[in-house]
Amino acid sequence: MSASAFAPAKVNLFLHVGRPGADGMHPLCSLMVFADVGDTVRLDPAPELSFAVAGPFAGPAGAGDDNLVLRAARALAEATGRLAAGRLTLDKQLPVAAGLGGGSSDAGAALRLIAPTLGLADDDALLTEVATRMGADGAACLHGRPVLAEGRGEVLSPAPGLPDLHAVLVNPGVPSSTPAVYRAYDAHGPTGDCARPDLPASFASARDVAQAMSLLRNDLETPAIALAPAIGEALQLLKHQPETLLARVSGSGATCFGLCDDAAEAERLASRLTDQRPGWWVRACKLGGPWG
Repeated sequence: MSASAFAPAKVNLFLHVGRPGADGMHPLCSLMVFADVGDTVRLDPAPELSFAVAGPFAGPAGAGDDNLVLRAARALAEATGRLAAGRLTLDKQLPVAAGLGGGSSDAGAALRLIAPTLGLADDDALLTEVATRMGADGAACLHGRPVLAEGRGEVLSPAPGLPDLHAVLVNPGVPSSTPAVYRAYDAHGPTGDCARPDLPASFASARDVAQAMSLLRNDLETPAIALAPAIGEALQLLKHQPETLLARVSGSGATCFGLCDDAAEAERLASRLTDQRPGWWVRACKLGGPWG
């Protein structure tokens, strides 16, 4: 039978990055939430494993062997010692190299679809093991639940209780290379401070979330802007809107997000920014998860 899975955009409400270890990997601490906008992965019956990409960002995503959807499916099959079969199709709605964890989220959706064909349950530890190999966002993006991620991104704990969070995602149409951003971060001397901050058990309102996050940071924001000034333009534009409670870069960029009081504020802000920057990717969304 055919099946599909939603692959939500990931948003880092904060992202603290430490000095790289001997293996060159950076420890981190991040509060990750997920948007109700994203990609979709579909699995249709087929005698062999194959892969295709559709959607507005199909070109940049690519349908080659390096796409995380195909890599994840093959890795899970190899881990089980079984052959994966079926045609996977990615409907790529999220910009690529955008700081939204799109590739990792796509991989997570593929793993959830392929798992039952290999005799695995949705919560089998093998899925998490393979997802972690797909990148720092992989474990968190497997199920798309709000989490506090630590270690190399694989140590997950439940996020504080969150109210309804409405936001606007803004991407200025430039890619942001995660490896390049990390190199720029290292070149300017990372702080090394990625200890878990004190957070309440829950937040009562979006304003409470914005206030708490304003005391934290995204350590990759400055190097991302230095490499792609258009990210800084998007961030400043968001910061100066009356609906914006907090504006920040997500991940290593290039997407910025603005938290708003409610859905109406987010829709109004998104509509205005779409008119002002018609060439940019702008979406009003709800943050939390899991979705769909």
